[in-house]
Amino acid sequence: MKGKIASERSIISLRGLKSMTMSLPPYMSENDKVILFDGVCKLCNFWSGFIIKHDTQNIFKLASVQSPEGQSILAYFNYPTDRFDTMLYIEGSKAYQQSDAFLNVVSQLGLPWKLFSVFKCLPAFIRNWGYDRIALNRYFLFGKYDHCILPSAEHQSRFLTGN
Repeated sequence: MKGKIASERSIISLRGLKSMTMSLPPYMSENDKVILFDGVCKLCNFWSGFIIKHDTQNIFKLASVQSPEGQSILAYFNYPTDRFDTMLYIEGSKAYQQSDAFLNVVSQLGLPWKLFSVFKCLPAFIRNWGYDRIALNRYFLFGKYDHCILPSAEHQSRFLTGN
């Protein structure tokens, strides 16, 4: 019995240590939910506008992967900082990519958008194959800006900043 109690105390103290030492990505607070997107991609900019319009509860913050904040978060998770093949969704200290990122985001939006969550029942390799067909051809299909589009003053608060 003594061994079991000591063992449970060790687990509790290790859990406490883990939660105390777990760090958050740069520029993020504990409850931030951040979507990283390619700031020169026209489809990705449409996506960020879609989030601003349909995220009526202001759940998400946005950051382009080209911004200092986006670059720091990419580096934190060991993603390339010069090539952007996927949207990332960051919640706490966990990063989601490809279809998992998309489905985690839409599942938190109101109806009808959260209905897309039904695709979570498909195996990830099938979902990601479809995601990659669009992501890897997005410039050809939708176009590309010469530079990142800056958020308007009214939407500035929706973007992650280094302040």
